[in-house]
This record gives sequence, C-alpha cells and structure tokens, in this order.
Amino acid sequence: MSKIKALLFDLDGTLIDSEKFHFDCWNTFLCGYGVAIDFKDWLSNYAGIPLPKNAKTIIDRYKIDEELEGFINRREKITFDGFRSTDIALMPYALEFIQFVYEKGLTLAVVTASPKMDVEAVFERNGLAKYFSVFITRTDVSKSKPDPESYNLCVERLGLEKDECIVFEDTLNGVRSALAAGITCYAIQNNVRAHQKLKIADELFLSFANAKTFMLEKGLM
Repeated sequence: MSKIKALLFDLDGTLIDSEKFHFDCWNTFLCGYGVAIDFKDWLSNYAGIPLPKNAKTIIDRYKIDEELEGFINRREKITFDGFRSTDIALMPYALEFIQFVYEKGLTLAVVTASPKMDVEAVFERNGLAKYFSVFITRTDVSKSKPDPESYNLCVERLGLEKDECIVFEDTLNGVRSALAAGITCYAIQNNVRAHQKLKIADELFLSFANAKTFMLEKGLM
C-alpha cells in the first residue's frame, strides 16, 4: 500500500451517532399512519440504508397508500428540521481521530448516502466542516451505496489514486460500496453483534482509537 494521503468517512453511524435520531424521525413520521418500528427491527433491516430505499420498503411492507416521491419528501423534511435543531453526538473518539489525522496533513472527505441539505445542516451545527476538503452526498450521485459511484467520484475529485486512500464505514452496504470501488475499507463498529457480517472489510475495529493505534503501528500515517 502506498503512503496514505486521504481518509474518506461515511457520516451516519461512523462519524456521528445518528442511528437513534433517524429511528426516532421515522417513528414520528409513521405515527400518522398507525405504524411503529421497534429499534431491533430498525437496526436489522433499515440502518445504513438510504432513506428512499427504506421509504419504498416501508410503503410496501405496511401497505401505505401514498405516492413514493411525496412520502420521501415529507419524511426528509423531518430529518432536515431535526438536524438543524438537534445536536447529534459524534461517535466515540471520532473528534480526536479527525483532529489527529488532520494535523498529520492527511486530506479528509465525507462520503454519505444522506442528501446534501442534511449534511450541510449537520456540519453547520457541529463546526467540523473545516477539517474536510470534499463532501460527496446522495445529491451528487445517481446510485447510492452499495454502488461504488460515490467513492469513485470522491477519489476523482481528490485527484488521488485509490491506493492512497482508506475508507471508514460502519455498515455492510457502506463496506461493499468502498470495496466495489477498489478502496481499502476499515469498518468501525462498536456493536460486536454486527462484526460477523462486516468481516469482509479489510480491517475491523471497535472504535477510532483502535484504528489510530493500528495505523500508527503499520506506518500508514
């Protein structure tokens, strides 16, 4: 592997602890349809999957008589309003890791299946935008993760080779996207029950603290 020049981060569940936030947004929205999703079901079947795909699944599963586009738009407004008004905690050791690698001179990018307006709302509120050079959102691509388009586009915009980059993801779809793009992918997942399906990642860590130790030992930064 070449000397690493850039780190590419997924957002939800990797940098920010937003899974419970998205779960709550869905149940707030679905309450009007007499539908409730339990958290275990959310984690198993919806977490890490782009909102439009989840919307289609939910409409079909619960036989909701709504036109898909309008359903998605109304649901996304709840997310956007929430991100503008709610402080979303960072994942453990994420801030320390971001600051450390930034000071090391690495280029940082965000590659997410969230829409651009949500990403802008999150980073406006948490003040971390200054660390990142490139943001690739669902708004920038025609195919979301697990398709590799978003990671291919990010590397292209960075003007780097793929072996000069490492991706950090927390879900199977995200890992598949990075690997399909031909980029080394480290999974960061503190839920050990998810580790079995994430074994396809090049490395698997409980936290960014563990990833930092590994990368320093390997001389990757």
